[in-house]
Amino acid sequence: MLSAVSFVLDGKIVSIDFDSSLNPTTTVLNFLRQLPTHKGVKEGCAEGDCGACTVVLGDVADNGSMRYRSVDSCLLFLPMIHGKHLITVENLKAPEEDLHPVQDAMVESNGSQCGYCTPGIVMAMFALYKTRNHPSRAEIDDALTGNLCRCTGYKPIVEAASNSCVANGVDHFTGREPQVVQMLKSIPQHSLHLKTESQHYFRPVTLQEALSLKHQHPEAVVLCGATDVALRVTKKHEVLKEVIDLSGIEELRQATEQGDSLTLGAALPLSDVMMKVKADFPALHDMLAVFGSQQIRNLATLGGNLGTASPIGDTLPVMMVYNARVVLESVGGKRELPIGDFFTGYRQTERRADELITAVIVPKVPQGTTVKAYKISKRKDLDISTLSGAFRLQLNRNSYVQTIRVVYGGMADRVKRARATEQSIIGKKWDRETIEKAKSVLDTEFTPISDARSGAEFRRVAARNLLMKLWSETSQRENGGVD
Repeated sequence: MLSAVSFVLDGKIVSIDFDSSLNPTTTVLNFLRQLPTHKGVKEGCAEGDCGACTVVLGDVADNGSMRYRSVDSCLLFLPMIHGKHLITVENLKAPEEDLHPVQDAMVESNGSQCGYCTPGIVMAMFALYKTRNHPSRAEIDDALTGNLCRCTGYKPIVEAASNSCVANGVDHFTGREPQVVQMLKSIPQHSLHLKTESQHYFRPVTLQEALSLKHQHPEAVVLCGATDVALRVTKKHEVLKEVIDLSGIEELRQATEQGDSLTLGAALPLSDVMMKVKADFPALHDMLAVFGSQQIRNLATLGGNLGTASPIGDTLPVMMVYNARVVLESVGGKRELPIGDFFTGYRQTERRADELITAVIVPKVPQGTTVKAYKISKRKDLDISTLSGAFRLQLNRNSYVQTIRVVYGGMADRVKRARATEQSIIGKKWDRETIEKAKSVLDTEFTPISDARSGAEFRRVAARNLLMKLWSETSQRENGGVD
């Protein structure tokens, strides 16, 4: 096992042995802010909402080329960037050259005023520059969703992105990529055990090692993306005594198609999950499209989202209507649970202390079955859901309901099926009268609470309206309209 974290920064390999000023759960943001030459990265919120701390991570893809992703450095612990290329706004301008094209475009379009948010916006644009050529407006908006700007307005910023991302990602980084690849390959990809007086941080590289560590340290905090756990450090200032970080396990970052199902590794970033599910699971894809921001999705994982067991977790209702199964493993073996049986209460699950979530199996939907998922929040993007609903519907030729599944998040202490509502609909004609009666049944199934996001009455009304929305959209399809 290694006892130091190594990565590429400023054109050289940096190795960190943890001492009194740094610990294994020091964020990349705080590490960079301690350096005299990397003050461009800013702390705005320390919880992944503002994007002022955006940096770009580069790693080596399967084809040997460099792959770039924008991330929020406030949510990254230093061991999570072991073996990666860390790029900040200070790295964009080559010493002997002019500004990077995205920087130059920001100047030309007057895309900055106070400048506090600008470095993060520039880094989000740099990731777009390296991954999309002539991006569409939707792609630009998605790339910038994780960056708040309260001075300039987004019109000149969008213009800068559109004007600069036209060179197939070619820049001064391109010629240096082979050198960076060699540096990254020279960093040993071994397991990490980082030990200080108050912490043990493990970053295994095989599943078997991770299972063994979980058996030996059943109370250890499991990191599978850290977009939730990191807040315990940045906002609550907790000292996480034992951590098992799954970000280095390639086995958990795979997606495999097996006949009529898709198996998604627990540590596969949601940005990759989106690409894998777009064709066969469009409702899941659409829900992920409004999951946080691109920076968040490049870190967050299905395993992490399921493991938190939040009653408002974005992926949970839609996974339930897809009849997904959770794979749990320990040194003693493997078992599968229907996702509906996995959640037992508020942030409580059936996972035992020595088990890890290793995968999610999603069966494909039979032809003629409709799956829909909706999220209600105060903002369209980068917001926690007030409530969400997911539905699975199969009608016969006469438009009578053969099967229906109705699942809500944000209406109870866990994501929950509306079983009585389902029973009131099955066998009935799929028409307005059936839905009106079902809405009355739905009112009796949940007792939502009032909190900072919404009142209980709003949630009840919204839940009824989502059921009506399902009927409206599917009845249009039945009548020859668009779905």
